[in-house]
Amino acid sequence: MSSVTVEPLLRYHRRTEVSGLRKVANSCYSSSSLNCSRQKLFHRGKCKLRLRRRPAAPVVIRASSSSSSNTALAETFESSGDVFFRHSFPVTRTETVEGKIFVRIDQENGKGNWHLTVGCSLPGKWILHWGVSYVNDIGSEWDQPPKHMRPSGSVPVKNYAIETPLKKASGDDSFYEVKIDIDPKSAIAAINFVLKDQETGAWYQHKGRDFKVPLVDYLLEDGTVFGANSFNIWPGPFFSNILLKPETQDHTQEPNNVKKEDRKVEGIYEEQPIAKHTAIENSVTVSVRRCPETSKNLLYLETDLPEVVVHWGVCRDAAKNWEIPPGPHPPETVIFKEKALRTLLQAKEDGRGCSGLFTLDEGLAGFLFVLKLNDNTWLKCKGNDFYVPLSSSSSLLAQFTQEHSKDSPVSVKALDQNQGSDTAFTNEIIKEIRNLVSGISSDNSRKVKTKEAQESILQEIEKLAAEAYSIFRSSIPTFKEEVVYEEELEKSPPKKSSGTGSGYEIVLQGFNWESHKSGRWYMELKEKAEDIASLGFTVVWLPPPTESVSPEGYMPKDLYNLNSRYGNIYELKELVGKLHESGLKVLGDAVLNHRCAQYQNQNGIWNIFGGRLNWDDRAVVADDPHFQGRGNKSSGDNFHAAPNIDHSQDFVRKDIKEWMCWLREEIGYDGWRLDFVRGFWGGYVKDYMDATSPYFAVGEYWDSLSYTYGEMDHNQDAHRQRIIDWINATTGSAGAFDVTTKGVLHEALERCEYWRLADEKGKPPGVVGWWPSRAVTFVENHDTGSTQGHWRFPGGKEMQGYAYILTHPGTPAVFFDHIYSSNYRSEIAALIAFRNRHKIHCRSVVSASKLHASSIPPNAIQDMLK
Repeated sequence: MSSVTVEPLLRYHRRTEVSGLRKVANSCYSSSSLNCSRQKLFHRGKCKLRLRRRPAAPVVIRASSSSSSNTALAETFESSGDVFFRHSFPVTRTETVEGKIFVRIDQENGKGNWHLTVGCSLPGKWILHWGVSYVNDIGSEWDQPPKHMRPSGSVPVKNYAIETPLKKASGDDSFYEVKIDIDPKSAIAAINFVLKDQETGAWYQHKGRDFKVPLVDYLLEDGTVFGANSFNIWPGPFFSNILLKPETQDHTQEPNNVKKEDRKVEGIYEEQPIAKHTAIENSVTVSVRRCPETSKNLLYLETDLPEVVVHWGVCRDAAKNWEIPPGPHPPETVIFKEKALRTLLQAKEDGRGCSGLFTLDEGLAGFLFVLKLNDNTWLKCKGNDFYVPLSSSSSLLAQFTQEHSKDSPVSVKALDQNQGSDTAFTNEIIKEIRNLVSGISSDNSRKVKTKEAQESILQEIEKLAAEAYSIFRSSIPTFKEEVVYEEELEKSPPKKSSGTGSGYEIVLQGFNWESHKSGRWYMELKEKAEDIASLGFTVVWLPPPTESVSPEGYMPKDLYNLNSRYGNIYELKELVGKLHESGLKVLGDAVLNHRCAQYQNQNGIWNIFGGRLNWDDRAVVADDPHFQGRGNKSSGDNFHAAPNIDHSQDFVRKDIKEWMCWLREEIGYDGWRLDFVRGFWGGYVKDYMDATSPYFAVGEYWDSLSYTYGEMDHNQDAHRQRIIDWINATTGSAGAFDVTTKGVLHEALERCEYWRLADEKGKPPGVVGWWPSRAVTFVENHDTGSTQGHWRFPGGKEMQGYAYILTHPGTPAVFFDHIYSSNYRSEIAALIAFRNRHKIHCRSVVSASKLHASSIPPNAIQDMLK
């Protein structure tokens, strides 16, 4: 079957309740059954199914649909035999809520001081990120306003902006607003702002640009007048209904000779639409029983999703080839192209979701399905079809458990099972274990089985016993206690891949935000190469090497020009050579999402590139209005400071692959740190990794965690899911920085809330808990720490953070300043030695043992390192 891509519709997550679900008449059917099991992830990937067009005359299968018969069948399912399979899949969908941002400048009661009011009609924790522009100030577009303008609660951001929280408007709980005092006689020409939703991390702008509220009409030095009809020349949106009151007018003079006075704003009111994407978490649960009377399988599927269609079939062997089972089938079922069935699940009586009951003949190996919410939204499992084993055979159940317990972002344990189901499942496992033990005993007496076969049977017994024990543990009450982790070491070394390296990598970020200022950073770092290796690091991440508009390197221009503020191409090659001599691998910082243009097009837009890669505006995405590209729409989030590159263009991907291969050969990079990967689809990264065959690669996928009323949620599954979706899109060819773990460590260490260090299933709460081999853990980097300080780790807690990441799976990354500009060097070196001594690697297993925080000795870390 061909495939459909299922992509999440949002970047940011906030849990909300689903309301207004459509009620569908309950129906009874006695045919087929859907089987699901809980998985931790929902992957963005490609399904094996594509909707072409509806058949001219679809075959509809009729069946009884009375509510009473549906209830009777459900009761029959509950009472007929033991459940031998039960699994719940969490699924995430999105809803879009529309509202408005409004901007108003007026005087209270028509007199007194002027006020700028910025408000929003959507609920959330809104922050106004704002600054001012002064008359005739050409050097900086944003400046901090004078202190008397700053409302209470304002916080300065570096030296150019202010952040002020919006509060509920008086008398109207549905609006949030902030008021800023304005002096009509001041030299402020405009107020610039963007709106930030702190709960999701989303930034709201106007068509990709900063909002700019003009206050006066004034002359620039070059004589260009920005007047009431010229605000559209400003590099931001303008408000069409600005009311201006000129202080002097003289219509008798010619335009070139007139002396224009400043014209003060009399009033402004403008509304802009806003759409907020909200993630809704749902689940699909499938249970399978054997009917003792008919020996058929009864499969019951239920979900809290609204109306949903199940696209399903069955298979007879491990090849998982779809077949249509013989009837009868459930009501509301349509045959699709003689290849599959589509069944509309029936609404539950309480209106909370829908369900279906299926009857399947014995002898079938599995049940296959995908969920269709609408023509554009299909839900799948790790990019593949959902698969449910239809046999209580230990081998099939063990195979299912093994497939979902490997190094992949899924969970294999069923949750929320009632005691009866647990007991039945446990009894079934115990029965299988007894049979296997009896088989071993009899085989030993007959001396028929080989040693390898017996070992295989013993391994299966271990899996079954582990499954039974997990069910027993699920009934034990849990408490909010600190979780202490011990590493279970594997005897065999991990496999190598571009997403993991050797599995034992420890990364040093070889620069900070200020490193470019010396002008010879490459040479300074070269002198430290042997010292870095002696500390136990295996990989060094170097700054972006290309010519750049910004001195830090993250606004590249000519990609083949490697003369940067850090040094020239020859010094870079010297540095890489020295690092290699010291036994270190080297990562190049590749900025692939955006590129600064060298030339303007005929409309004055900077979207024509020079140098060896002399692209035109076809290389720029079409949905970034600031740069007006002629490419396709972006496959990710736009970076608004520079033209976003359209990676769907064949010539763009060809040129980028050639450039990256050139860097590998000419400079000697061993792998990549990929900047702002939220801006383009991970499938393109897979293409670049295949072309360059890196030793190690990691992407920066950074967005905000989930908060409710200013408090970080304990459940951060949606946040780490977005990171894992990107990793999965690369097919695991690149890892990603574990931003989730960093955020949880912030809260846990700052507030001593150690219960945050385990998720609801007792695993680490970040990416490292789901896909540890692809998680690059960190405490600080050049953006969050250093002089940037965008998201600084809690002061004085850095070593506790390093004690966590250096004793856990994943690939730890250490910030340069914490080795060479702080007192942490010796302690970090001791932790690295501890990690290497105990052979902790990216796939090491974490086991959690409960321990009260009060019982932890104050010098626990130091004692561990002795």
